[in-house]
Amino acid sequence: MQARDIAVQVPTVTMNDPIAHAIQVMALGRLPGLIVVDAEQRPRVVLPGTQVLKLAVPAAYQEDLALTRAVDEAHADVFWEEISDMRVGECLGTHTVRPVTVKASSTLLEIATLMAQQRSPLVAVVDDAGLLAGAVTLDRVLSALALTRPDPDD
Repeated sequence: MQARDIAVQVPTVTMNDPIAHAIQVMALGRLPGLIVVDAEQRPRVVLPGTQVLKLAVPAAYQEDLALTRAVDEAHADVFWEEISDMRVGECLGTHTVRPVTVKASSTLLEIATLMAQQRSPLVAVVDDAGLLAGAVTLDRVLSALALTRPDPDD
């Protein structure tokens, strides 16, 4: 089984998209993460869902957990509105890592190993030109493994 066999089309975001839009794309698409693409549809960053959440949490709260306990419930429920005007690129900063990508011909073992190493529930599948061709989610990998598991009677 290869990446092209289990890849799905997923909505993407760009560095210029607002954080609020990125969260909506992930939530409405029920995605385990997001793929951030450039204008040519090349993956720039693949973000696990926890990293998308990290974009939404203002830095002051991330730096001092005690500060989060000082916020009342009403304001705690809308904390991310503080950065709602910020763009994905602004929140990522300059130290972005290479996107988690595989070729369409990558095997299930290659995909599973990369996901485990990178702790990413989402991998971008690229064509020979490096353009986004789809994505493989952790759910798709686990389903493929479950469907191809060896027969216990063998």
